Amino acid sequence: MTPRLRELSDDIRKLEDTLREGGGADRIAKQHKQGKLTARERIEKLCDPSSRFIEVGLLVAYDQYDGQAPGAGVVTGIGVVHGREVVIVANDATVKAGSWWPETIKKILRAQEIAMRCRVPIIYLVDSAGVNLPYQGGVFPGQYGAARIFYYNSIMRRYLRIPQLAAVMGPCIAGGAYLPALSDVILMVKGTSFMGLGGPNLVKGATGQTIDGETLGGAVTHTEISAVAHYAVEDDGACLEKLRDLVARLPRSSGIGNRESGIENSAQRAARSNDSRFPIPDSRRLYDLLPHDHRMSYDMHQVLNAIVDDGKLDEFQGNLAREMICADATIDGIPVGVIANQRGLIKGRPGEKPRFGGIVYAESADKVAYYIDRCDRQGIPLLFVQDVSGFMVGAEAEHEGIIRVGARFVEAMATARVPKIVLTVNHASGAGYYAMAGQGFDPDFIFSWPTGRMGVMEGEAAVQAVHGPVLEAAKEAKRDPSPELLEAVEEMRADYEHQLDARYAAARGYVDAIVYPEDTRDVLAMALRTALHNAGPHLGAFVLPPLLSEA
Repeated sequence: MTPRLRELSDDIRKLEDTLREGGGADRIAKQHKQGKLTARERIEKLCDPSSRFIEVGLLVAYDQYDGQAPGAGVVTGIGVVHGREVVIVANDATVKAGSWWPETIKKILRAQEIAMRCRVPIIYLVDSAGVNLPYQGGVFPGQYGAARIFYYNSIMRRYLRIPQLAAVMGPCIAGGAYLPALSDVILMVKGTSFMGLGGPNLVKGATGQTIDGETLGGAVTHTEISAVAHYAVEDDGACLEKLRDLVARLPRSSGIGNRESGIENSAQRAARSNDSRFPIPDSRRLYDLLPHDHRMSYDMHQVLNAIVDDGKLDEFQGNLAREMICADATIDGIPVGVIANQRGLIKGRPGEKPRFGGIVYAESADKVAYYIDRCDRQGIPLLFVQDVSGFMVGAEAEHEGIIRVGARFVEAMATARVPKIVLTVNHASGAGYYAMAGQGFDPDFIFSWPTGRMGVMEGEAAVQAVHGPVLEAAKEAKRDPSPELLEAVEEMRADYEHQLDARYAAARGYVDAIVYPEDTRDVLAMALRTALHNAGPHLGAFVLPPLLSEA
């Protein structure tokens, strides 16, 4: 039997391959005919050769708009330029001319939040026709509408001092022009880029003036007349090379890559690529560790051993509350505190009942809260590996103060000032998902394996909660449930199974990316290096530094 993890991985790979084609071969050819590279080609040329690009939100909106909005028309993620991590936002002009769908805004905001939280430069590759007008109601207004992009632009520029580089490589129209205008540097490509609050047609309609786009808002106009832009380059290739030069000139942040921290930046890591200081475990066996049935048991230690350096975990209170694993480890040489759910039936101490793995008990909540506080004091990033079904319920748990210690667990996690990274490998259910650094608590990054199942509860539990009394009454009366009831039960099961799928979560931005077992270690290492550009605190989307009077 093919492992469930491998089956789901194969299915998602096929979906991702389709999404990466954007608007399809014809529109890619049209882009090339215009003398322009596609968004993904631009990213590839911008980033260091053979470096990893962690794409954030690839599956967003894939199951909406009748499939007409792959990637919501924008590619976002973390890349490496001259050995340093940067956030990249690139409009995909093969998808509805790069226009903004409601989900486009969400992806851009998430990218900006990563840049702000991690204090890394952000690069905008602009090629967009502006708002997708039929969906303007989800784009234009609201606290988290398009205006939020410009708010984040301003905060980064004035207070956080995060470098923002914008390359206008196609149209940049109306309010969208404020995104590059609020950046530190603007590049424009001669002959193919345009920036203006209104295009030639709008100008003619509003003023009666006839003017061509290049004269109105082309690269020469904005670098030699209006002074809006700063560099005019000949083509996409020259533009991307100039961006690389600009990144190379940026000063290094103090949060990473210094001797005191013991943590390398990507350039230092590449220089010691043949060094074996951090032995790499065999991640291929991860496919065989999770059972085919998500409800069955497995040993989480084996999963962790295949991710961390040399498979070494130094457990913290390893013989206490063993349903929760707390352990010190390193990933590619970066110290990390691992918090993970053990599965299966956990043998108790002499005279105690066994415990169910994946459940958070009062004792385990207290253990984890203390461990989080310790990591926070020592400046050690936290990695939450989720396979959690929730907190324990019942009289015994309530009498032990599960609410009190559960709140302590949540508070410790929520207020920790160190980077928090989440990996969901199986269940992410109930309040246990919240306590294990769920998305609402602003982890720096949140990833899922293809097997991730995110929801308030599993489908069978939901069926029992909603239809259980009627089903039980039918059983006691020794009669079959009505066809209508059985249909409702099956419909609920199907709905839950659909909504618990990792693809459903990724399509709505509940996770940054679905990662595959063999990529997990490298993705986590890159996420940690990115987060550690910011020495702290890692609270919320961003924290303003003490404001200087001259700021």
